[in-house]
Amino acid sequence: MSEKNTDDLKTILGKTHLSEFDKYVKENKESMNSSEDSFFMYIKDLLAKKSITQQAVFLKADIPERYGYKLLSGEKRTKQRDIILRICYAAELTLDETQRALKKYGMPELYAKVPRDALLMIIFNDRPGSIINVNALLKENGMEPLRTSGLQD
Repeated sequence: MSEKNTDDLKTILGKTHLSEFDKYVKENKESMNSSEDSFFMYIKDLLAKKSITQQAVFLKADIPERYGYKLLSGEKRTKQRDIILRICYAAELTLDETQRALKKYGMPELYAKVPRDALLMIIFNDRPGSIINVNALLKENGMEPLRTSGLQD
């Protein structure tokens, strides 16, 4: 069963009777935002589809492996969106996949009207290289680089 987008869910809801609500929730659980572990399942599913190991992601993201595993298992949470962005970039997520991952984690999506976010959106589309290259581009444009996991909130 694959995750359905909002429009698909709206179509299904248009044909769903009130008495079928429980059935709707059960059949579309994978697509619902209410699941606490939806981010973790989403990332692990994408990594499996892309044949990328968690260890490789943590290495590319420049995140300590132990901390990364705790984040992806749900054992630890972070308030730093940059950490999630590092993971998404290192996991080779597209911009759309990254936006969805941020949303599932409960963080604001990248926003085109915020200059740093706009540059990050372009970076996710163009893939200029490693996290080091990403941070260099951010610095060149007078913006803060993606923070490391030094402060593990």
